[in-house]
Amino acid sequence: MSDLRNYISQIKKINDLKTVKTKVSTKFEIAGITAKVDGSYAVLFENIKESNFQLVSNLVGTRKRFALAVGGTENNIHEKIISAIKKAKKPKITGSGKFMENKSKNLLSMPIVTHFEKESGPFITSSVAYAKNPETGKQNSSFHRLMPIDKTHFSIRMVEGRHLHRCFVDAKEHGEDLKIAITVGVHPAISIAGAYQAEWGKDEIDIANSLLGGKLTLTNLPFSGLNVPSGSEIVMEGKILRDKTHPEWMVEMLQTYDHKRSQPVFELENLFFRNNPIFHDVLSGYSEHRLLMGMPIESKLNGELKKAFPQTLQVSMTNGGCNWLHAVVQIKKKSDSEPKKIIKKTFESHRSLKQVTVVDEDIDPNSAESVEYAMATRFQADKDLIILKNVRGSSLDPSSDQKKLQTAKMGIDATRSLSKRPEGFELAKIPKIDKINLKKYIK
Repeated sequence: MSDLRNYISQIKKINDLKTVKTKVSTKFEIAGITAKVDGSYAVLFENIKESNFQLVSNLVGTRKRFALAVGGTENNIHEKIISAIKKAKKPKITGSGKFMENKSKNLLSMPIVTHFEKESGPFITSSVAYAKNPETGKQNSSFHRLMPIDKTHFSIRMVEGRHLHRCFVDAKEHGEDLKIAITVGVHPAISIAGAYQAEWGKDEIDIANSLLGGKLTLTNLPFSGLNVPSGSEIVMEGKILRDKTHPEWMVEMLQTYDHKRSQPVFELENLFFRNNPIFHDVLSGYSEHRLLMGMPIESKLNGELKKAFPQTLQVSMTNGGCNWLHAVVQIKKKSDSEPKKIIKKTFESHRSLKQVTVVDEDIDPNSAESVEYAMATRFQADKDLIILKNVRGSSLDPSSDQKKLQTAKMGIDATRSLSKRPEGFELAKIPKIDKINLKKYIK
């Protein structure tokens, strides 16, 4: 079965999972341990002070494990995701899901982690929500963080204008609460698909099924009538109340505190979970969070830019830009007018971008030092800089007008000018340097 346990067994085999048997607390301790292992192995906590559930963190916190989740390698992640988007196919609906093994009415039985000292409370950070599109009748799946209020209520974070929020607004306008389902602890391919911003009316779960080679199955839920992955560890169903809100604030991808917001309230109808359930926690602002959210967008940019501009070699959402706000586009330039067109298209493809830098094929887009070198030697601010004022940006950027979602954006053409002599930009090479072994010369 394509579920979380199957994936955990895969990363165990490659020694990319460590098990913690020592008793740990959900209050800061799990978050602290996860932060310490950032960029390395995943961690399975077997003994949690506040809950009988197990917990896994840093699950796809490296590109290696991210690639494993989508059935590829580090070199073909984007091709795998782009292909899955193009060939998205519906999963089969089966009978009872494994999560039906246990039932509860108490949300607080889960090991919900308190991550940072100034957040408004503990948060479920790996939850994928499922709702029915009011126009097409198809389902939508997307990532939303949840803060417990009591045993049967959460606040649910929704970005205005995104698909779940549009479904909620439609229900509210019709005087109704919105029935939804929520999963925690799924195969990471489902999380990756849920993080992708598909077109309105498209179901991201079809993309997940394609990533999993058509092996994903869904189970229909009794209260909401929605379909969720059969192998989910934890499933909640209930409704987002049309007339209630609750204040909350949280740490975002930039590792900064978001401003205080009043968010709608989810009311629980059913909580289902497997025997010996495994809860999944994502540490906000760290590698797993940034890869989960940023990599599907990076794949989207690679697909759209290569289609519009075949001279595009690679698009990278930079680590320094939190894998969300900055992109570097590597091209094989044919004319001096191309970079500015590419900058415009890149901003259009991902509205949250704040900076786009275009570089030549000899510059590594994943190296901040290499990109800065290109700016130092190939960029002139009076001719190669584009500034866009008062445009739609990311709600996460604390330097922007977060309430109006307005920001300024910068495009940088750091490519060689074709009107100048090419030798002036050529990186000098020493012949046969790769064959020199220093041990032969220096004892």
